[in-house]
Amino acid sequence: MKKIKKGLKIFGFVILGLFLFLNLLIVISGKFYLYSGIAKTYLRGKSGPTIYDLELFEYNTVKKSSKPYVWKNHQNKNKYSLTNKDLAYNQKIKTRAFLVFRSDTMLYEKYWSPHSLNAVSNSFSAAKSVVSMLIGIAIEEGKIKSIEEPASNYLPEYKKRGREKITIKDLLLMASGLDWNESGKNPLSHNAEGYYGYDLKSLISRLNLVEKPGQKFDYQSGNTQILGFILEKATGKTVTSYMKEKIWNPLGAGSDAFWSLDKEGGDEKAFCCLYATARDFALLGRILINKGKVDGRQIVPKWYMEELIKTPSIQTSEGIPNRRYGLHTWVYYNKGNPVYYCRGLLGQYVMAIPSKNLIIVRLGEKRDKKVEKIIDKDKVGHTEDLFYFINLASKIASKIR
Repeated sequence: MKKIKKGLKIFGFVILGLFLFLNLLIVISGKFYLYSGIAKTYLRGKSGPTIYDLELFEYNTVKKSSKPYVWKNHQNKNKYSLTNKDLAYNQKIKTRAFLVFRSDTMLYEKYWSPHSLNAVSNSFSAAKSVVSMLIGIAIEEGKIKSIEEPASNYLPEYKKRGREKITIKDLLLMASGLDWNESGKNPLSHNAEGYYGYDLKSLISRLNLVEKPGQKFDYQSGNTQILGFILEKATGKTVTSYMKEKIWNPLGAGSDAFWSLDKEGGDEKAFCCLYATARDFALLGRILINKGKVDGRQIVPKWYMEELIKTPSIQTSEGIPNRRYGLHTWVYYNKGNPVYYCRGLLGQYVMAIPSKNLIIVRLGEKRDKKVEKIIDKDKVGHTEDLFYFINLASKIASKIR
């Protein structure tokens, strides 16, 4: 018994020592957002961000449309049975919603617990495509001159340290040359500070230029956050209010959406964290599939949508030309049947396949591995589950005519 008590006492001292050491590191580094990160993850039994983090942060509300769009239901909707293999795979990668549409008609809709028809979930980086669309709209309205305009025209702090060379197009192409650390696993990364921190403007102002802009594809969420600040300055509105006016309301969103902020009354996390229902996320697919025109109305300018899906031949980290990313939107060429899609952490996808007139939404808590080996250049940088969901949706569409 004495040995047990002594062991517990030693264990207690070790835990206390680690706690004090961790606190000392946080204080010395000035990374106080780590307290927020620990409270919102480990103390809740989580290891990182989840699609159900809405109530952990302050947020702005994007009110639903005054004229909600109603999807048509195919007479044979859901008359496709997933195989046991399909069910096992979706359970493995924790799919929470899977929807398939042909044009304006719903062919298939399935939810896995705890998700449901009216549940909202985190888009993560799928929100980046929305920010890009808003940039296109702002240019069309003359609030921004062009994508070739320097970011420093809207952010005075970027007129120094070489950052004045960065254009809006460089940011859209993920080729800014900034030193943003994108790691999703490193708690000391810029990504972690952006998600759990309280001052996005300060975070963005501290970034340094380390490479010549426009030369290399380097996926960085900080680029999108800068675009969010440019939108605020150019339009005189919050990203939330501009998005509601120009996209959410015209699309006919049936439910309120929510955009996480860095603090109460603060700035939207433009690089992520737009919460909406699966059906409302699908509305973004209508923009992608119709070159920005929805129900006779050009929501996003056609010329910008054409630029959105172009993949410039700048180099990637694999040493091959970029064939997977346009202006904040992913492109998978798929053997002559291009798939344009919004993608977020843990496998949030809104996909559009114009050649088949299909829109696909998949939401979940996990995704499959990313293709790294250069066997098929068109697949590099995409994820294995993306190909699976494209094939599954195509099967469903072929059966439900």
